[in-house]
Amino acid sequence: MEKNHVFDRIPDYLDGNLTKSEERAFETHIKICGECQKELEEMKTFFNAFEEDVATPSDRLKSKFESALEQEKSNQGKVVQLESKPSSNWTGNILKIAASIALLVAAFQMGSLFQQRKVDADIAQLQDETNQMKQTAMLSLMENQSASKRIQGVNYIEEFEQPDEAIIQALSNRLLYDDNDNVRMTAFEALAKFTSSEMVKTTFIEALEQEKNPSIQVSIIQALVQIQEKKAAEPMKKLLEKEDTQPFIKEQIKAVLPSLT
Repeated sequence: MEKNHVFDRIPDYLDGNLTKSEERAFETHIKICGECQKELEEMKTFFNAFEEDVATPSDRLKSKFESALEQEKSNQGKVVQLESKPSSNWTGNILKIAASIALLVAAFQMGSLFQQRKVDADIAQLQDETNQMKQTAMLSLMENQSASKRIQGVNYIEEFEQPDEAIIQALSNRLLYDDNDNVRMTAFEALAKFTSSEMVKTTFIEALEQEKNPSIQVSIIQALVQIQEKKAAEPMKKLLEKEDTQPFIKEQIKAVLPSLT
């Protein structure tokens, strides 16, 4: 035991490894040495803070403590001591341990963040690939020779919350150019969900000028009136002038035309 301090015996004392005589001598010194007493209290605080979470063998603690003590002694020989009392050994060590734990937590959180971003990117890529496959299948079906397949392709629109321009254009082509009435009606119903699109509005106006099926004509007229598309007034007037326009279509136009002019 050193003459002035008993730093190196603190771990053995706390672990109960001192003999009875050594323990009495240690406690006697602690009572009269405030610096060693402070070291003892700080060591107790350190043990209590970690004993519930980390089971640390006493030999390992002693080894680390003695290593830190020797390093501190070595450092003391290299620096100029100030009159003020230096911080205790274990205060600095506890701060270093706390900083290390904080760095580990921050590193873990950053790792989790980067991992989540990678997962999100993978999911987004998978969704994009899935949408591309759906779009390819939809466009392929709409070009099929079978009218029922083309209708099936048009109905695939339900798989897209926000269809892109290629899909809208394909649906517009079905409404404008398909020779099957059922396909054209199905295409109109699909496009009617996206009347905020300028392409859809233009398609409806163009379809109104050339459509011959009265049911589809009425549906287009009602859709254009509902969105108050002023550009629809001229094609409606032309339908009024055509002799082959069905009388009930003319009546429908006369009823709604004032709201667009």
